[in-house]
Amino acid sequence: MKKQNRFSLIFAIIAFFTLALTGCSNNNAAPKKANSNQISVNYTLKEGKKTVDSKTVKVPKKSKVITGLKKAWKVQETKGFITAIDGKKQDPKKKIYWTYTINGKWATKGVTQQKVANKDKVKFTLDKVK
Repeated sequence: MKKQNRFSLIFAIIAFFTLALTGCSNNNAAPKKANSNQISVNYTLKEGKKTVDSKTVKVPKKSKVITGLKKAWKVQETKGFITAIDGKKQDPKKKIYWTYTINGKWATKGVTQQKVANKDKVKFTLDKVK
């Protein structure tokens, strides 16, 4: 009978330590990869020559300019043209409009058509158009 009690005690101790050590193990798997379907795009808002705000936004691959812009700020648009960003409105009577560039070059398409690529720099400027 004593052998059976000793065996039960040893089994209980082994089971306890096994469970305790399993609970303490470092269960970190390989680090998660960045979502390969996402790209980073930097957006900058300017009023004239003054930079008002700048944000880097993650958007799905093949996104349009408007996607990241709307993700970062409250945007109003009409027929693909931006009319207000973050409460700053254009004024057609004074010929003040929102325009934008990508990587320093004037955009040739509207914000709902122009695609962005990883690490693109999109700059929106509210200024008088000549």
